[in-house]
Amino acid sequence: MYTVHAIRYATREGLRGQHFLGYDDTWAEPHPTAYYVWLAVSDTRAVVLDAGLEPDRAPAAIAFDCTPHEGVASLGVDPADVDTLVLSHLHYDHTGAAARFPAARRVVQRAERDYWTGPVAKRITREHWLRSESDLATVLAPDRLDLVDGEAEIAPGLSVHLVGGHTAGMQLTRVWTARGWVVLASDAIHFTENLEQDRPGPILHSMPGIYAAYDRIRELADSAELIVPGHDPQVMDRFPRVGPHAVRIA
Repeated sequence: MYTVHAIRYATREGLRGQHFLGYDDTWAEPHPTAYYVWLAVSDTRAVVLDAGLEPDRAPAAIAFDCTPHEGVASLGVDPADVDTLVLSHLHYDHTGAAARFPAARRVVQRAERDYWTGPVAKRITREHWLRSESDLATVLAPDRLDLVDGEAEIAPGLSVHLVGGHTAGMQLTRVWTARGWVVLASDAIHFTENLEQDRPGPILHSMPGIYAAYDRIRELADSAELIVPGHDPQVMDRFPRVGPHAVRIA
């Protein structure tokens, strides 16, 4: 059984049109976004879900509250003691601080690794802004890389599930807690509204994959309250605060 926290390390002001697919009359309305990493702790191990981004490598529009590893440390976990780093996908804002968890094995879907490093990767120019070559070199270093195919139990009470949609190898993390099964959806749903309104975001690899991911998220979580999106500022209001930049999900 795990205790699960969301750590908001940064925020950005945005517009609805940047976050939802398709034009409508609300396109120009303000729509803030938040940046998170997640920490799952049991009696025997500490697991971080996604590595986040560091200030010196971030776009100017992103305002930082702390660095991801500082956020983890603020909850009493030394980043050097984190034994597993699950990477939901390999976009730059989820891989940037991986080196701050030096002992952690990195869990990545093989489909995600192959998409970003395969023979046609350099030709997928529309997505090059989303990847960092230096991050990929760090995260995919073979000495600490655990490639998985589909669903895999990483440890008792913690598993990953390939869904695709947002990226070729997008994966969810499912965690057993005192409240039941929590699903850390990361960017499979950026905002709760994606799921509630059945409306994707504009950055996607496969439209059928997006909708299949929505269905799988609902199947894996014990309740809608235990589904945690990847960039929704409302996460900080839905769960009890345990620090200036962190909430306890379960």
